[in-house]
Amino acid sequence: MTDWTAGYVADIGYTFGYYTELNPLRVKLAFLSAGLASPEMGTACELGFGQGMSANLHATASLTRWYGTDFNPSQAGFAQEIASVSGANARLYDDSFADFALRSDLPEFDYIGIHGIWSWISDENRAVIVDFIRRKLKVGGVLYISYNTQPGWAAMVPMRDLLTEHNEVMGTTGHGIVSGIDGALNFAEKLLATNPVYARVNPSVAERIKGIKEMNRNYLAHEYFNRDWLPMSFASMAKWLAPAKLNYACSANYLDLLDAVNLTADQQTLLAEIPDQMFRQTVRDFMVNQQFRKDYWVKGARKLSILELSETLRRQRVMLVLPRAEVSLSVKGTLQATLNEQVYGAILEVLADNQPKSLGQIEQAVKDKGVTFAHITQSMLILIGKGCLAAVQQEELIACAKKQTDKLNTFLIDKSRGSNDTSYLASPVTGGGMSVTRFQQLFLLARSQGKDQPGEWAQFVWQILVAQSQKILKDGKTLETAEENLAELNEQAQSFHDKLLPIMQVLKIV
Repeated sequence: MTDWTAGYVADIGYTFGYYTELNPLRVKLAFLSAGLASPEMGTACELGFGQGMSANLHATASLTRWYGTDFNPSQAGFAQEIASVSGANARLYDDSFADFALRSDLPEFDYIGIHGIWSWISDENRAVIVDFIRRKLKVGGVLYISYNTQPGWAAMVPMRDLLTEHNEVMGTTGHGIVSGIDGALNFAEKLLATNPVYARVNPSVAERIKGIKEMNRNYLAHEYFNRDWLPMSFASMAKWLAPAKLNYACSANYLDLLDAVNLTADQQTLLAEIPDQMFRQTVRDFMVNQQFRKDYWVKGARKLSILELSETLRRQRVMLVLPRAEVSLSVKGTLQATLNEQVYGAILEVLADNQPKSLGQIEQAVKDKGVTFAHITQSMLILIGKGCLAAVQQEELIACAKKQTDKLNTFLIDKSRGSNDTSYLASPVTGGGMSVTRFQQLFLLARSQGKDQPGEWAQFVWQILVAQSQKILKDGKTLETAEENLAELNEQAQSFHDKLLPIMQVLKIV
């Protein structure tokens, strides 16, 4: 009998996560920072889409035609349900990578995204994916790929192998993967309590096991307990992708694009002495102890002229997606840094109304405040990397996509009545998703039913919780009385009304 799982955990679903790095709209500014042209994203594909939140939010919030596959039929079924609601017509399948690669109804793609799955599949499946990219990614097309990386995983590799071996040898048949995970983690703690030499040589492992115990078990099953699991060096990744004619473009993690918040002066000097771009990346991974890379690769990089680069950057639109008061002037890459108050204060003042603005408009607004265009472009990378800003689509695309996002958001908000699984809504302005809590979604549901005041929203949510015998957990403590729960809901509803709702309206989520 064929094992359709191919060693991948399939008896427990993946989390309902959304990964903004998969948003094609993010490619442009990252490429511009490297002086490269990026393609128009007419067609896109995600391989291993999990529950399909990213693929669906990106398909719904843009006019890009999305395709994808995830071999788990339960996850693919949920993804297809969402796709049918929005009308975006994302074509999402439950094929294996090998079967998907053989489909005759797939177009060539401008963009292919692979988030994480590369680290948890066999070499055979990796070869299938590389051949698929070789055949199906257009000339000039972009690959986004993220994966577990050496050397950040070096100390943890033996412990991960111990955890999976314990689950295989000591796990109880019929009790499910979650029981096996808990048993393996408890055993690891007992082992570390004996102060083995391995733990003394690798002191970070004990803290990582402690942190892992607090994580979602669905996530842990897929992160640690697959048969195939391989952190890979950047050089090895480059060798894998060479047959697909891909060149490294830049990091998809905007903060990684800025050496000043990641590398010391000595480290920057050493890297500058290395002429080979690829070897620089390998050395840089050692400097920052890189654990997880998020990278863009391109099939045929095209350098922009200084004029093209300048004009394209100035046309790029962005908007502040947080209240101005919540934007701190600190940033944490590998290093902690404080942002220049004169520069960032002036830029944030221009963006404080949470309205979309082009980099050229920002430049004109701050030109008399000692802020250069170079300051502006760097600040965009940092503020987007911090999650304070987002790139904005063209107005005509926003108008078309909003018809789709309205349908999907109505569906997701309604689902929040019974669960907090789906904690994102789609924005046609950013072409992607925005994190929204279950209670915030329920406040929106109350508002859609004609309840205008935050106090009414709180009462509405409390009635839903009462009907399901649920109470609010705050600071690790359950709020027991109706008065306590309502007080907390009223506080959250008022804060949502004052701070987040106006931004969501600009984002055209509501």
